[in-house]
Amino acid sequence: MDSPSSSFLSMFPQPNPTVSHPPPPPLSSFTVFSIRTEEKPQTVTTTTKRTSGPKKQPTSLNIRKRESSVVVTDQSLPATIFNAFDTIINNFIDPPVRVSVDPKHVLSDNFSPVDELPPTECEVTEGMLPSCLDGAYFRNGPNPQFLPRGPYHLFDGDGMLHAIRISNGKATFCSRYVKTYKYSIEKEAGFPIIPNVFSGFNGMTASAARMAVTAGRFLAGQFNPANGIGLANTSLAFFGNKLYALGESDLPYALKLAPDGDIITVGRHDFDGKLFMSMTAHPKIDPVTKEAFAFRYGPVPPFLTFFRFNENGEKQPDVPIFSMTNPSFLHDFAITKNYAIFPEIQIGMSPMEMIGGGSPVSADPGKIPRLGLIPRYAKDESEMKWFEVPGFWIHCINAWEEDGEARVLMVPPNFLSVEHTLEGMDWIQGSV
Repeated sequence: MDSPSSSFLSMFPQPNPTVSHPPPPPLSSFTVFSIRTEEKPQTVTTTTKRTSGPKKQPTSLNIRKRESSVVVTDQSLPATIFNAFDTIINNFIDPPVRVSVDPKHVLSDNFSPVDELPPTECEVTEGMLPSCLDGAYFRNGPNPQFLPRGPYHLFDGDGMLHAIRISNGKATFCSRYVKTYKYSIEKEAGFPIIPNVFSGFNGMTASAARMAVTAGRFLAGQFNPANGIGLANTSLAFFGNKLYALGESDLPYALKLAPDGDIITVGRHDFDGKLFMSMTAHPKIDPVTKEAFAFRYGPVPPFLTFFRFNENGEKQPDVPIFSMTNPSFLHDFAITKNYAIFPEIQIGMSPMEMIGGGSPVSADPGKIPRLGLIPRYAKDESEMKWFEVPGFWIHCINAWEEDGEARVLMVPPNFLSVEHTLEGMDWIQGSV
């Protein structure tokens, strides 16, 4: 769903302009007048033999693929019992593992799990790094702390950060896990505790058994869901002069880059108690006003809640959207100068499906998708407008206004097919 995310942090001071918010033009005149889908032409590439001498190979960093996840710990009696039940579920109750969640395929080649790497100076093999270049490049992505014993989806991995710190003509590489609550308690225990959302519930019997084990772990005090069960594995955002690791099932995790290039997790951040439950992994930062716009979605009303942060990173009041009447896997959105645009897509959320052995997140090809527009400084949803549109998209590429702000245009990627989005990402085809 997401490509590797990055953020470049400049050490230079940024301007802080005075922000004013004139009211946007009314939305009553909006109509969807055309929808255009174009297939991107396929390019043909040819290869030719290299005629020059062999290229000098750079010195590789010592990034080790993980061979084993066995951790020996002194387990309590409840932990021993629940781990035994987990083994029984994985080996005897789970239905045959589908290819899309088979760890042998999902965690192979370039997706193989790797270990953390402390700050390591990189060798510059060609040219030089200007001494005035000062900053860091970050990447975030899933990387399971423990090799799974049962089914595993790519989105279920713990968040791992990779950073290259550039300063004084040198480059230092480091990779660290985001020290989420889930990661920390499982690291201390030496085994997985919280089940995987995208792959942990398969078949009625296995799902019921896994939910019973999870409830038992909670009652035994092995974890507290109030502390968050997110992975912070999707993206990064820099606003309010802070860097955050994001995953939409939890609150942001604040990060800090140490002078030696090490990555430090500061902690789960609720913005002085004003941010609840979760936040999108794809907030939008206005480069002019320095504001951040975001939302959260969930399986209970309001299924969508819009909010923003001012230029100082202070969260502003929620705007609940009750006109979205069904829970939708609303992964991304767009903003323009005056509006926020939300796509209600054909992937829904239904936690009750787990009781029948289904997944809490599933595709609904028969659903008619909609686009919702709301003024980006709205205090309520009274001016929210919804439009039925064709296509299926999870991400938004760009959006802007034309004709004196009377028209809003958005460019999303259209994915085919809906059914393969979660079960076979290597089969989907995208067009713009």
